[in-house]
Amino acid sequence: MEFKLDQNREYGLVLEGGGAKGAYQIGAWKALREAGVKIKGVVGSSVGSLNGALICMDDLDRAEDIWKNIDYSKVMNVDSETIKALKNKDFKSLNLQELISSGLKLVKDGGFDITPLKDLIEEVVGDEEKIKNSDCELFTVTYSVSDKKELAVDIKNDKTGSVKDMLLASAYFMAFKNEKLGGKRYMDGGGVNNVPINVLLEHGYKDIIVIRIYGLGLDKEREAEIPEDVRVYHIAPRQDLGGILEFDKKKTRKNLALGYYDAKRFLYGLDGKIYYIDAPNTEPYYFDKMMSELELLNGYKEEIADPSLFDGSTGYRNYTEKIFPKLAEDLKLKEDWDYKDLYLGILEDAAKCLKIKRFQIYTVDQLIREIRKKSFL
Repeated sequence: MEFKLDQNREYGLVLEGGGAKGAYQIGAWKALREAGVKIKGVVGSSVGSLNGALICMDDLDRAEDIWKNIDYSKVMNVDSETIKALKNKDFKSLNLQELISSGLKLVKDGGFDITPLKDLIEEVVGDEEKIKNSDCELFTVTYSVSDKKELAVDIKNDKTGSVKDMLLASAYFMAFKNEKLGGKRYMDGGGVNNVPINVLLEHGYKDIIVIRIYGLGLDKEREAEIPEDVRVYHIAPRQDLGGILEFDKKKTRKNLALGYYDAKRFLYGLDGKIYYIDAPNTEPYYFDKMMSELELLNGYKEEIADPSLFDGSTGYRNYTEKIFPKLAEDLKLKEDWDYKDLYLGILEDAAKCLKIKRFQIYTVDQLIREIRKKSFL
């Protein structure tokens, strides 16, 4: 695999807000860290700020442990089993009287009690000097309700409030009970600037990696003017990461894996929509490979494709003019698809139908071997 980034450069990270989706960012950072990508600074909104603190401290073990074991009760003062029952519509297991009482208290208090989140931030930050003495810069975005303005806080140097207070200020989601911090009220930074790339641009960053999780909030990246000498890269999921308040261990562990392998896709130019495929050759190579493996297509037609495509003819023209265009349509390939796209699309579709392990980097030949092991071939 060929590494696609210049390892001599230092990079800034932009971490979007998105609540429980934030596990994806830690998975992506793990891949960047393993590859030796130098992180000069991080800016985050909401959960991106909390993850940014972990990245600033270079504490991957703690970050993974937190996200692998996250639960509703570790963020809000709620019963995790009750939340899960509501989510799964398992009304038989609910104590309705208790649920009604809790709901009334929630309305009266003005939102969810987030004492567990405060404790989590305390656990994450620990000794604030570790952040302040880090070589990595850390910025967070919040909105001061008291001052009626957006704030971009330099965590290591700003005197607005403590590190813990400013991280919490950025994460004050509208459903949370809002309490004053240092005599002022704040609101979730994602509501005013959920992709705060402008903060790094204003601090002179020339190489910026944006890790998207598509949370709720205002996407100001679209408004940002990117100077010609600035390079911006994106790592983003190709599937839904779940709800912003879906603090479920199974979901967050999957999102950690997605972030890790999507970052690998970015770093090494991997192909595939669902799988992660090292396929460095050009279109003619994959056309020849596809035509030399017609038994794969024959098996594919019987198990997956429309059998009417195959009329017994085995000539190239029948494939190129009839079979391949129909397969491309069935696979929902982009309009300007080429034979490499088609070949990899066939492999991915077959692998998905055969439930072949997804989170692994395959060469084309390795994926074909896995298909043949489990299939009709």
